[in-house]
Amino acid sequence: MPSPAIDDYLKTIYHHTEWQDARITPSQLAAVLGLAPSSVTEMVQKLSAQGLVEHRPYGPISLTAEGEHRAAAIIRRHRLVETWLVREFGYAWHEVHDEAEVLEHALSDRLLDGIDERLGHPRVDPHGDAIPDADGQVHRPPFVLLGDAEPGHRGRVLRVSDRDPDLLQALETAGLQLGCTVDVVGPHEVRIEGAAEVSVPDGARDAVWLTA
Repeated sequence: MPSPAIDDYLKTIYHHTEWQDARITPSQLAAVLGLAPSSVTEMVQKLSAQGLVEHRPYGPISLTAEGEHRAAAIIRRHRLVETWLVREFGYAWHEVHDEAEVLEHALSDRLLDGIDERLGHPRVDPHGDAIPDADGQVHRPPFVLLGDAEPGHRGRVLRVSDRDPDLLQALETAGLQLGCTVDVVGPHEVRIEGAAEVSVPDGARDAVWLTA
């Protein structure tokens, strides 16, 4: 049965391994959700009993095939809504996350399919995150975190984390837009194609992904 609480857990677990391989731990899950560890432990046990996650005491958590399918479905809703708000209503990319958190649970499947068709079946949302298709599949090119990119690396800005609206605004001000091509100059400097060298805003090294 639909449950926003369960969906939030599954989304968070799914998000954690989208752009890196290490599985999420119960303490990390509690920190991201802003909940007490005991509450998270109790919910993870329930999710495990429902066949949605795999977890051993004190060990990391991973989604089962069923859990991943359900997580991909709700993430598809969230990211289509974000894209819809930006394209149709003029929202900025730092404004859409909270709106989508509300609307993702309210839209019918029929309306969601209509939005998807109207938008031309987009593959990525305004932050560069892949939108799962109706079968839960995603299409994501090889990538590297900006903080791991060596000087001299050239890549296109593929994805920007949407967790910090202030950082999104700082990146926009610096000209680091989704899709722009950059050359990594040093630990805190990049050169944007067709523009001058710019300093990377605080936090960007762990929040921006480039094509590999």
